[in-house]
Amino acid sequence: MTTLRQLRFLVALSDTTNFSRAAETCHVTQSTLSTGLKELESRLGIKVAERSTHRVLMTPIGKTLAGRARDILAQVEDFEAVANAEVSAGITQLRLGVIPTVGPFLLPRALPSLRADWPEMQVYLREELTESLVAGLIDGRLDLILIALPHDLPPQVETETLFDDGYSLATPRAHPLANLSRVEGTDLAGRRLLLLERGHCLQKHALSSVPGIALEEDESFSATSLPTLVSMVEEGIGVTLLPHLAIDAGLAVGHDLHLSHLEGATPRRIVLAWRKSSAQSTVFRKIGENLRRSRGKPS
Repeated sequence: MTTLRQLRFLVALSDTTNFSRAAETCHVTQSTLSTGLKELESRLGIKVAERSTHRVLMTPIGKTLAGRARDILAQVEDFEAVANAEVSAGITQLRLGVIPTVGPFLLPRALPSLRADWPEMQVYLREELTESLVAGLIDGRLDLILIALPHDLPPQVETETLFDDGYSLATPRAHPLANLSRVEGTDLAGRRLLLLERGHCLQKHALSSVPGIALEEDESFSATSLPTLVSMVEEGIGVTLLPHLAIDAGLAVGHDLHLSHLEGATPRRIVLAWRKSSAQSTVFRKIGENLRRSRGKPS
């Protein structure tokens, strides 16, 4: 019978493509890992990897089975968590993933309150892009993720809406739109926006924020962070859209630029997400209530 240990060996080898590193990940000797994988291959009648002196190459079926193994192991974690929830009234460890356009602007206000409500809970934070966070949630690396929608999510993911996050236009002081407290989508027609590099969901959200108007990106420059975008606007390089969450947290404070509220924009939706099979959904919803309250606090 295929064992969970063999599945862990398979996932570790797929992740590292190296027997030595895979063995370290599983806290076993290399010979133990190699023997376990050979037993798995013998039972299944297939090869999960091609071995040579210098490298390990996962076979197509090996990659497929490793993906299935990740799902199984994540479900086993949830199975064990159900039992743990019966003997523990709370949650002692939370692996929380956040996107970089939300986490730094919400969590500094939220974490003290979370610690007060769950004093025994240790929060381990991971800041990654949305695709990586969703993958980490599905394979069990993360318990809970804080992301922005719209974004395609797999069916095994549950979400809790926290709040909608609109936009303001950030311009240099000398820009023609800098004398307006509010702008409309038509004011942006024909103007190219400085945006975050591809991979950031905010890049897509900003471009689709004005219904009926196809906003354009200034492809000569892309930023890795919102503070970088603010600095570029301040230098007069261009204009950008900034989410209200970041503005309220003081992103533009101390910078010589102008902010105009973007009327009629479709906001991004900030949500918490977790696996539907998780035993901690009740706790996660309470954490969502905490984050929602934190959003309402003045910065």
